[in-house]
Amino acid sequence: MGSNPFPSASHNFFYEEGAVDFQKVGMIHHNHERSFQGYTTVATFRSNTVLLIDGEGEEKHKWELPGALGSLAYLLPGGNLLCSVMIETDIPLSTARGGRILELSWDGDIVWEYTDSTQHHDFRCLPNGNTIYIGWRALPDEFAARVGGGIPGTEIEGKMYEDYYREVSQDGETVWEWSTSELNPEDYPISHGLDRGEFGHGNTVCPLPDGNLLINFRNLDTIAILDREKRKLIWEKRDEHWGRPHDPQPVAEGSRILFFANGAFDKPKPQRSALIELDAKSGEEVWRWEAGIPWTFYSHVMGGVQRLPNGNTLVCESVYGRIFEVDGETGEVVWDYINPDFSAPYPTARELANSIFRAYRYAADSPEIAGRLS
Repeated sequence: MGSNPFPSASHNFFYEEGAVDFQKVGMIHHNHERSFQGYTTVATFRSNTVLLIDGEGEEKHKWELPGALGSLAYLLPGGNLLCSVMIETDIPLSTARGGRILELSWDGDIVWEYTDSTQHHDFRCLPNGNTIYIGWRALPDEFAARVGGGIPGTEIEGKMYEDYYREVSQDGETVWEWSTSELNPEDYPISHGLDRGEFGHGNTVCPLPDGNLLINFRNLDTIAILDREKRKLIWEKRDEHWGRPHDPQPVAEGSRILFFANGAFDKPKPQRSALIELDAKSGEEVWRWEAGIPWTFYSHVMGGVQRLPNGNTLVCESVYGRIFEVDGETGEVVWDYINPDFSAPYPTARELANSIFRAYRYAADSPEIAGRLS
């Protein structure tokens, strides 16, 4: 990043050609000199396809999925795709629900799969070849009664659900598990303005180099590090002003934590999202990006970020299907793309939309792409 931890965002919405036309779709803007060149995933939420596009927005590869995409899809070293698709479940929750985790070859063949109808949101392949994911299950009524906060009487059919984090082997055996019911519920009230159907609403499970997990509780506005051996949180930061955050990840060799702050708090509109970095020791904010016209960048649900090798940040403004890249020195948008695929259900309504849960970019010479695209 630059010497100024809060770079000006005054030009984030206006390019030399003029204001962004949000009636357009596809490639909107590309600064070839300052953007990080590579291939970007476009995985329309609840569709049955995942695309790789180049820097000009042109499709270069495509996977057909055996069902509706549950949430994210990303590449593994060697070119395989890890994703989830929706299956039937008895759990009365639907947000980013999958249930069938799939590893697909570059050509689309299923090389590994695991089924748990309660799986939702995030899942990651671990260095040992195992997979860790998040699932739901109902909490005992006695525990739920101890959870504070939220809107009274908004449990789901009288029940509250928790998250569990489960690691499974290539053979499908459970080798480790932890759940939010291991927390002291009195210490973690549900954020203001949210229903009481979920205690936690985990949306991220990010493995760290030391084997611990960086996790995020959307409904608690809390980002934390879970010590797997001690089975307790060893670092945490809560701030309801983040407005239901998503996708925390270590950056700057682990000294900072970058995440998508949705800004969906119960405050007067217009609401707006932000990208935030925290010092990984003190928890203090050290960098923030907001759009020059703040309300032009907002996703009340979902949202994703990726720090690129050149210091820029790839952003997924999920609800509006927008993927853009922010210059790490100036804060200017140097690449901007709006998903033209309006074929899938909108996350919080019954309409069709172009929403994307998360997006990722890979260099042409990366282990995920090398030798596969010219």
